[in-house]
Amino acid sequence: MVAAANLVEVAALVGDTARATMLNALMGGQSLTATELAYCANVARSTASDHLSKLVAARLLTVTRNRRFSYYRIASPLVATMLESIKVVAAIEVPPRRQPRSANDDALRFARSCYDHLAGQVGVAVTDALVAMGHILLTDEGGEVTSSGARFLSAFGADLRPRTRRVFCQPCLDWSERRYHLKGLVGARILDRLLELGWLKRVSGSRALQLTSSGKAGLSEIFQIEINNEDVPTGRLRDPRRLTA
Repeated sequence: MVAAANLVEVAALVGDTARATMLNALMGGQSLTATELAYCANVARSTASDHLSKLVAARLLTVTRNRRFSYYRIASPLVATMLESIKVVAAIEVPPRRQPRSANDDALRFARSCYDHLAGQVGVAVTDALVAMGHILLTDEGGEVTSSGARFLSAFGADLRPRTRRVFCQPCLDWSERRYHLKGLVGARILDRLLELGWLKRVSGSRALQLTSSGKAGLSEIFQIEINNEDVPTGRLRDPRRLTA
């Protein structure tokens, strides 16, 4: 009964339109202020603060106070996994609503941050490349970095030394591609390195990630991924099959 009551509470919290919008904005892995989240949800600052207080009390969000500002972020990878799983169900199982796709939708489908790891067409392509090269073993239940994968990722500059007791390597079903990308420590370190190298850049006010010219060349050289479309910076591909490992 307690578990059922908790489920009802969490479902009610996530099911509110404003709170769902703010949670989705935080799925980029960054910390945002109440003012920024109020703008995302199109609600008043006071209304946003009330919603955020409830999410913090339920341990779905954490808050860090720095002088005059409070910064909110997703409380844990477990919460992020729950939110992404809801998105997968919404994208695959729920009948689609007829809405025109925007440029931002295309950018998110191309490359985006899924909490702390890489998702979208680029995320799936990187995962496919690592599997094809024998560096990652991936099943529906879990993932494993092979000895060659450990050497490859180390040479790439991805630090796989565990710093917390978190999932190491696991598949994450991509809601837009309906295939797996990598989550866990391995997925997070790969995204960290891609951002550090400047191969990917964050898009302000969005979870979308922009692929740079050096990133296009680097993915080709290191991961053997060829991206041949001229309009890659907008995140739009004419033929997703051209993005393959």
